Amino acid sequence: MIHALSVGAMALLVATLAGAPLVSALRRVRLGKAINPWGPRSHQAKAGTPTMGGVLIWGTALLFTAVELARERALGVPLGAVLALASLGLVDDLGSLQGQRQWALNKRLKFVVFIVLGLTVAAVLRWRLGHQGVLVPFVGEFDLGPWYLLAAAAVLVLTVGGVAVTDGLDGLAAGTGAIAYLAYGGIALAQGQEALAAFAFAMAGAALAFLWYNSYPAQMFMGDTGALALGGGLAVLALMTDQWLVLPLIGVVFLLEGASVYIQVAYFRLTGGRRLFRMAPLHHHFESLGWPEPKVVQRFWLLGALGALVGVVLALEGA
Repeated sequence: MIHALSVGAMALLVATLAGAPLVSALRRVRLGKAINPWGPRSHQAKAGTPTMGGVLIWGTALLFTAVELARERALGVPLGAVLALASLGLVDDLGSLQGQRQWALNKRLKFVVFIVLGLTVAAVLRWRLGHQGVLVPFVGEFDLGPWYLLAAAAVLVLTVGGVAVTDGLDGLAAGTGAIAYLAYGGIALAQGQEALAAFAFAMAGAALAFLWYNSYPAQMFMGDTGALALGGGLAVLALMTDQWLVLPLIGVVFLLEGASVYIQVAYFRLTGGRRLFRMAPLHHHFESLGWPEPKVVQRFWLLGALGALVGVVLALEGA
C-alpha cells in the first residue's frame, strides 16, 4: 500500500514541477486552442489557451508505472490503452489549433477505433489474464462467458466518450477524473493488486497536478490527448478489478455528461427541433441557467465524490 501511495505522491510532485515549463513550451510553439463558435459566448475568451496539456497526465503516469511492468506484466494492458488513446487524441488535437485550418478526425473512424481497441483489451483480459465476469454487489462473481468481450468493449467505448464530453470546463475532467482514479486505486489495493493501484494513483496524482494549471481560468487545456487517455485508463482499471458494474457511480459525472448529449440529440430529432436542455453537454446547460463556470465545476466535483464513495462502499462491502 505504501508503495502505491508513494508512486501517486511522486507523480503529483513531478507533474506539478513539470507543468510550468510545459505551459511555456506549448505557448512557444503556438499550440493554442480554437474555441467552437457554437458553445457559450463566454468561452470565446479562452481562444488561444494552450492545448494538448494532457501529455502531462499520461506522460507522468507512464513514467512512474512503466517500471512496474518488470514485476507485473498485466500493467501493459492499461498502459497500452492509455498510450493508444493518447496518440489518437493528439492527432485529433492538431486539427483544433487556433490560426490554422480546422479539421477533425471522422467521428465514425474514431468510434471504430474505440471498438477495435475495446475488443482487443477485452480479448487480452479474457484469454491472457483470465477475466470473464463481473463482481455484482451483494451477489458475487457473475461469469459472462463469451458475452464478456462485448460487455468489456462497451465499457471502454462509453467511458472514453463520457470523459471526452466532460472535458469542456476548466478543471472539470481533471478533477472528476482524479476522484474516479483514487476510488479505483482504493479498490485495487483492497484486492491486493498493488501494481494496478500504483497505476491508478499515478494517474490521479498527475491529474491533480494538471489541475494546478487547468483550474479556472485555465493556463492550458488537456485536449483529447488527455481526455481519451483518462477515459481509457479508467475503463481498463474497472475491468481489471472486475468492478465495472459500479463504474456508473464512480464515474457518475461522465455518465450524466455523455447521456445528456445522446438524450439531447434523440429529443431534437423526435420533436422536430425542440431541445430538452438549453445546451449539451450537461455542464453547458447549467452555464446557460446562469451558474458561473467555477460553481458548475465544483458542484460536479462534489457529485463525483459522492458517487465515488457510494461506488467504493458497494465494491468493498457488497462483493
